[in-house]
Amino acid sequence: MSVNVKTVPTTPYEGQKPGTSGLRKRVKVFQQENYTENFVQATLQAIPEPGGAKGATLVIGGDGRYYIPEALQIIAKLSAGAGVSKLIVGQNGILSTPAASNLIRKFKATGGILLTASHNPGGPNNDFGIKYNVSNGGPAPESVTNKIYEITKTIKELYIADIPKVDFTTIGSTKVGDMTIDVIDSTEDYVQLMKSIFDFDALREFFKSNPNYRILFDGMNGVTGPYGYHLFVKELGLPESSVMNFKPLADFGGGHPDPNLTYAHDLVERVEKEGIDFGAASDGDGDRNMIIGKGAFVTPSDSVAIIAHYAKAAIPYFQKNGVNGLARSMPTSQAIDLVAKQQGLEHFEVPTGWKFFGNLMDAGRCSICGEESFGTGSDHIREKDGLWAVIAWLSIIAYANKQKLATSVHDILQLHYKQYGRNFFSRYDYEEVESKGANEMVERLQGQIKSGELKGKTFGNFKIAFVDDFEYNDPIDKSVSSNQGVRIVFEDGSRVIIRLSGTGSQGATVRLYVEKYSNNAAEYDADTQKALKPLIDQALAISQLKEFTGRDTPTVIT
Repeated sequence: MSVNVKTVPTTPYEGQKPGTSGLRKRVKVFQQENYTENFVQATLQAIPEPGGAKGATLVIGGDGRYYIPEALQIIAKLSAGAGVSKLIVGQNGILSTPAASNLIRKFKATGGILLTASHNPGGPNNDFGIKYNVSNGGPAPESVTNKIYEITKTIKELYIADIPKVDFTTIGSTKVGDMTIDVIDSTEDYVQLMKSIFDFDALREFFKSNPNYRILFDGMNGVTGPYGYHLFVKELGLPESSVMNFKPLADFGGGHPDPNLTYAHDLVERVEKEGIDFGAASDGDGDRNMIIGKGAFVTPSDSVAIIAHYAKAAIPYFQKNGVNGLARSMPTSQAIDLVAKQQGLEHFEVPTGWKFFGNLMDAGRCSICGEESFGTGSDHIREKDGLWAVIAWLSIIAYANKQKLATSVHDILQLHYKQYGRNFFSRYDYEEVESKGANEMVERLQGQIKSGELKGKTFGNFKIAFVDDFEYNDPIDKSVSSNQGVRIVFEDGSRVIIRLSGTGSQGATVRLYVEKYSNNAAEYDADTQKALKPLIDQALAISQLKEFTGRDTPTVIT
C-alpha cells in the first residue's frame, strides 16, 4: 500500500557541511524550520548508487541525546517519501555507534543514519548530530559527504510521506506504506558479537578465581550504559555495583560524556579512593574508551599497542583470524609501531578519521588500530569500539593473571615498557577558542614550513630534524589527504603535532600533541607531565598558541 508523499518547498541553510563525524550543531540550530529535514533529505539523495535510497535498508539509532525522538519521526517520514524499503531502528532510538556498524554489516544494509554528537554534551542548549555510514559499516567517505553538502546548498523541495507517528518504544515490526520498520533490541546483536570475539568463559573463571578483584565501568549516562550492564552484570555475573551512570539520559546527567581524566573525574576518584583494580569509561555514543587502574592511567596510544601485543595470546578472534596489520592515526604515539616491527607486521600512519582505517581493513591489511582521541578498534566492525577495548583489556588481564605475569593495570604497563620502551605522550585540548586566531596560528606555521625557516632550528634542548603538514596517500583508493596537521619531529625522535579538530559544534578546538621516547628503565614509572614539560614548553613557544588564542591553560590535558 502506497502513502501520500507531499512536496514541501524549502530553502537552503548555510554551513551544513558534514565531516567524517557528520554534521554537529547546537540543538537549537537543528530545531529551525526544515533544518533537520534539509540535511536528512540531502543525505538520502546522496546515498551511493546502485540503488540509492529507493529500495534501501537503513539502520537508524543514536546515543539517546536530546532531540532524538523528533529526529526519528523526521527520518521515518522522509525515508518513506524517498522509497526506502526498510528501517532497522534500535528501541527508543538507542544504538551505540559500534552496534550500528555491526548491524549494517550483519544485515547487509545499504547504510545507516546515526543520531549522535559523540562525546559532546547533550541537552536543549547543547549539541546534536547526524552522521551517515555506508554499507561497510564505516563513516561515509568524502565523495558522499561532499555530495550531501552540495545538495544542501541548492535544496528546494522536501518529499515528506503523510504517515502517522511511529512508535519506536516497542520492539516489533510495522508496515508504513511500502516501508517496513523493525524496532529491535538495542544491545542483543552487539552482545552476541562480543561473545563471538572474546572468551567469556575465561573471563568468568578469572573473576571466580579472583573474587576480590573489582572493576567499575562508567557509562557516563550515554548509550553504552545498557551495553555495559548487559555484558558485565548479566553475562559475566558481576555485581550491579560494577557499573555506574548506566542509564542513558538526554542531557547525559548534565555531564560531558567524554572518557578522559577531566570529564570522567567521578570514576577516577572512585578508583583511587576505593582501591578498585580496573576502571573504564565510554563516551556518549560508545566508540571511545578510557582504561585506568589504581595509580595507573593508560594512554590511548599505549592501550592499542598493548592490545596488539597480546591479541593472539588473549583474544580468540585473533587466534582464529590472525593479525594482518596495525595502524594508528598520525597524532597517536609511535608505541604501536614498535609492536608491529617486533612482530613483523605491516603498519600504517593515517590521518585522523576512522574511514582511513576502514579502507585498510576492507583490503585485509589492518586488523587492529587506534586514535589518540580514546578510539580503539579492530576489523570486527568499521568504527572504533569502546566496549570492545574494555573487554580486550579484561581479556589481557585474565591471560596475564593465568600466566602469572601480572594482574594490575600498572604492572601490565610496566611489563610493556620493559619490552618496548616507553612513549611518553600527552594531548592538550583548547576547546571553543576563537576560530580566527586558531586559523591564523596554523597558517603561520604552514608558512614557516613552506619557507623552510623551522628546519634545523633549536628550541631549548630540542633541534628540529624535519617539519611538515602531514599528507596521506591512501594505498587502497589512491586518494590524497593534505593539510592533516603540522608535524614537528626533533633529532631525538620527540614529536610535536598541532592540528585543529572538527568535532566541536562551535568555535575551534586546538589540539597540541607531544611525544618523547625513552628506553631508560629508570624513567618508566615517571609522571608523564613532568617527563614532557621541557618539550611542552618548547611546543608552546614554537606554536605561539597563547599569543594567537589568548589561552593560558588547556581545557583538557590527557
